[in-house]
Amino acid sequence: MNFIELGISESIINVLKYSGITDPTPIQQNSISVIKEGKDVIGEAQTGTGKTLAFLIPIFEKISLKTDTIQTLIITPTRELAIQITNEALKLKKAKDINILAAYGGKDIAGQVRKLKKNIHMVIATPGRLLDHIERKTVDLSNLKTIVIDEADQMLLMGFKKEVEAIIKETNKGRQTLCFSATLDSDVKKLAYKYMNNPVIVTVPKEGMTLNNIKQQVVETTDRKKQDALCKVLDEDRPFMGIIFCRTKVRVDKLDEDLYMKGYNCKKLHSDIPQSKREKIMKSFRKGDIQYLIATDVAARGLDIGGVSHIYNYDIPENAESYIHRIGRTGRAGEEGYTCLFVAQKDMNILLDIEKKIGLKIDRRIIHE
Repeated sequence: MNFIELGISESIINVLKYSGITDPTPIQQNSISVIKEGKDVIGEAQTGTGKTLAFLIPIFEKISLKTDTIQTLIITPTRELAIQITNEALKLKKAKDINILAAYGGKDIAGQVRKLKKNIHMVIATPGRLLDHIERKTVDLSNLKTIVIDEADQMLLMGFKKEVEAIIKETNKGRQTLCFSATLDSDVKKLAYKYMNNPVIVTVPKEGMTLNNIKQQVVETTDRKKQDALCKVLDEDRPFMGIIFCRTKVRVDKLDEDLYMKGYNCKKLHSDIPQSKREKIMKSFRKGDIQYLIATDVAARGLDIGGVSHIYNYDIPENAESYIHRIGRTGRAGEEGYTCLFVAQKDMNILLDIEKKIGLKIDRRIIHE
């Protein structure tokens, strides 16, 4: 199936071709037509599957330039993801000149208010900043055609359930609701079914994306020797671009400081870093000026960064799903990827769960003293 068969306009197809996108991914094949028909959709898809375009393309087709109201609202849990979706939307804007506003914390709210007084068709926002606008009465969602709740599982994990529900209550009941999530657990389903009308469920198999093209290894170590083991692995691998995951902001801060003192080209990324600085770090990392990004799961969630060949799990993730999310940032578009997981004895139960989930006994990597 191609974009023409999905009923996508020639102008949008040309923009996609310019970006190197010629064929729809499975999530796009299964979602675009259903969304164009106006049906509610629950989509289960991970980062790197083309999820963002799966909802942006049909939304662009549906927006009317003759109507001077907000027709689409996309809610996302993090600023980085809001920026990423906005960048994708701005590419499609070359095909259809709709007016887009990104509303998230760390940006001047007065500038956003000024833009909202003009003709805005699409708002891409984080929950907190959007509620600010609703309270100021600078946003009118009464004529909304479509609302997208993106990364719904992470939204709930970060405690945004009340905010999301408060936002939905500001919209009209006849709107179309799209809910996209990496996992469809019971909390996501409860939220979705509460506000959706006979939703169509679209899922993309995880196994192929997770395991294809990614070499996985485990280093068995101790907490005391873990940093030395990481440094030896980094020195052996010398990747062009790698992401190192830690469980907490405190752990990210400590590892960033230690690696920097040892001469590694690294920067840290977590939610306590000011937004303007985070944007600069991400820009430098994408350009390849930074070799290692040391991040928490929340900060890196949803980020689609090309060229990342190596993922290092300095701290074992909380569960198998988080492991799958992390390693899914490498091995993209047919490229080879590599991931290394550092485990102490206390982590063995989680490691067994991960191996059971992915159906693979992960190879052990021996570190030479």
